[in-house]
Formats: sequence, structure tokens, C-alpha cells
Amino acid sequence: MDAKLLLACVAAERGFPVIIGSRAFVHYMVSSIPRGVYLAKSMRTLSIRMFTILRQLGHEIVAWDEEGLMRWPDSEYYRQRLSPITMRQVSHLIAWGPDNARVFQEYPGYHGAPIHITGNPRIDLLRQELREYYHRDVDDIRSRYGDFVMISTNFGLVNHFFPKLGALKMAVERENAAGANSYDVGKGRHKLTLFNSFLELLPALCEALSDHNIVLRPHPSENNQPYCAIAERYENLKIDNAGGISPWLIATKALIANGCTTMIEAAVLGTPTVAYQPVVSDAYDDDLPNSLSRRAFTIDELCRCVKSIVRGELGALTNKERRKTLDQHIAALDGPLAAERMVDVLKAGEYHLKRPKATPLGKFAKGWVHNTLRTAVKQINMRRPGHRNNLTLHAHRFPDISTNEIVERIARMGALLKRFETIKVTQISKHIFRISG
Repeated sequence: MDAKLLLACVAAERGFPVIIGSRAFVHYMVSSIPRGVYLAKSMRTLSIRMFTILRQLGHEIVAWDEEGLMRWPDSEYYRQRLSPITMRQVSHLIAWGPDNARVFQEYPGYHGAPIHITGNPRIDLLRQELREYYHRDVDDIRSRYGDFVMISTNFGLVNHFFPKLGALKMAVERENAAGANSYDVGKGRHKLTLFNSFLELLPALCEALSDHNIVLRPHPSENNQPYCAIAERYENLKIDNAGGISPWLIATKALIANGCTTMIEAAVLGTPTVAYQPVVSDAYDDDLPNSLSRRAFTIDELCRCVKSIVRGELGALTNKERRKTLDQHIAALDGPLAAERMVDVLKAGEYHLKRPKATPLGKFAKGWVHNTLRTAVKQINMRRPGHRNNLTLHAHRFPDISTNEIVERIARMGALLKRFETIKVTQISKHIFRISG
């Protein structure tokens, strides 16, 4: 959210009124929002209906893939993360870096929308000029946990908050069903093995680092119960995923993970990171994040490595080693912020001067009806136990936030950048805010 808020402030300061909030709740109200630019964070098949509605209502779509750094094989990335139908609806594509731009351009469903290599505001907040934004959070974390080691997990696809939404685990369980995808089954088995290996690691690590706290941060989509069951037996194991990941990466002595974006963010910060790889697969490993880390293949090897980091004998890979890889995948590690570069794209498209062209009345009416019906169904589903739109899951992933808290966050960013003094925040509805200059 902090990264989206930074982007919103830069846009508002440069003439764009911005509506920001929970994607689900923004979708409910798009038919009553004046025509504008919808910034999409993904272009999956699941977005086909919403993208169609947005276009019928007269909105234009500018999109990036929030998970575009995770390097599954291109063919699998295309299947999982992109759709030719959604891509056709996009006016401009925003890329994390050169490799992400290449992947977009080589996609068989790419229809020629301009691709802009801007980076992502998530990385802006990790840059030296904005890192102090997290100072208060870092101090609070360290006051609670002292010198701690952090484990970041990303096993939502096999350990989901709602088990039936764990796509890869379900793929394994249904591997003999008609239409089962062999890659999903193999990836699911690999992820399940890693998940169980991390569960096996926890007691050994707690004992090896008995004089340090071990903080485990599950992915927001995960079920925390398997980790909590182990934490009940070890006083120094804490399960905590409060707030954004960045201050935790600054506060920790070392990060342990496997194949997650957190490791890439840690590499930008220079936080010592260990990739725990009890099993290795050329086909199923997410190698980019692991390549930016020290590697350990057994529990004993990992414990020795982490102890050396805690004692100050080992650190992160050198900046030269990290930048050699990072520069292929992330733009705006220095120079103008990614948020500025993204707003430059909007300014070049003259979206600040004129609204997108209105659609014919019949087409608009069709979009309005479709969105009204879609909203009604989604709101019913929010009350269905175990559904991916369930309110409990939404609250788990998108906790309430007040106007005052948003104002305070903007003030902190502004103090570091010496800007944003004129930014105003107005709450439109629950989970939805207007940011204006």
C-alpha cells in the first residue's frame, strides 16, 4: 500500500486526482467514477470481465504485473499471468525492467501497446532517499524482537487461508482428473516439499539460535496455523505479518526464504539473505530471488550460515554482484523515482489534459449493467464461507486504515522528499480514498 500511496501522491501533485483503495471495492464503484485511467496490477484471465467493463464505461487501462519479477519459464508465466484478451484492452504497459519488457514483447498475445521501462514504486521506498520512511516502524520492530532473524514464506498456493483456493495443492490432489496440467502438478509437488521442509527447519533453527528471536512472516494469502502450532513449542519463534515487509527487511539481521519477491527487495536494501533449498529443480525453482542470496541446501548448512551472519562474519552478496543481476530486472534503482517515471507515461499520454473519449451510450449502459450485476454477485460471495471474495479473507489481506493514518504516511514521505505539502486525503467510502493536489 505504501508504494501505491507514493505513486498516488506523485500523480496528484502533477495534476491527477487519484482514487486509491481495495481493488474489490474500487471495482464496485467504477461505474460512478468519471472517465479516467485505471492502473491495473495484473493482466490475468480473471481480469477479462472487469477489463471489458472498464472499457465499456470509457476508462482507459494502463497496466503492469505486480508479480512480474518472479521468473517462471516464459511459457508458464504467459499461461499463469497474462491473457491475450486483457492485453488487448491495455493502452500502455509498465515494465519492472528490461527482462520484464522482453517478456511482454515476446508474448504471443501482445498487441503492440507501448512498453515503458519505469521500475516499480515498491523499490522507490527501498532507495536511500526514502528508506528513513520506515524509521519509526523499524524502531518499533526492534524494540519488540531485538536482534532477530526473519523467515519469509510464500506458500499460499499450497497452504492457502482457504484450503480450496490453494491452486497448486489442488492440482496435485486432482492430478488424475481430466485436463490436469502436468506443470502445475510438478510445481505443486515441489512447493509442497519446500513447505514441509520449512516446517521441519523451524524447530532446528529455533534451537540453533536459542538466544535470538526467529520471526516468521507468512504471505498474506497463507494459513498461519501450521506455523503457530510450532511456535507454541518454541518461545523464540514469533509469527507476525503486521504491516508491510520493508521495515522488517531493514530491521532483521538476516532473511531466510526461497523463491519470493521479498528476497529481491532484501537485495536492493543489502540485507543478508539465505536461500534455503532443500530440494533443487531447474524446472520449478524461482531462480532470480535465489540467485541474489547465499544458498544453503541442508538444515545444518543453513544454521551455520545464519549464525555466521548474526556474528558479523558474513554479509549480503557484494553490491557489484547484486547490481549485475538487479539491473537486468529492475529500473529506477537510482535517478528519477519509478513513481515519477510512471506519471511521466501518463503525462505523455496527456491524460492530465483530457478524459478518455466517451463510449456510445448503449455501450456505456451495457458496462453499467454488467458492473451492477457483477457487484451484486461479488457482495453475495463476500458472505460465502471459503470463497475467494469472502470478507474474512479480504480483512486478512486488506486491514482497515483511517484517513489520519494515510495523512501521517504521506507526511513522512513528504518530509524526506521535501514535497507533498498540498496533498489532501478524503475518504469516499470504506477502503476507498481520494488523493488530490
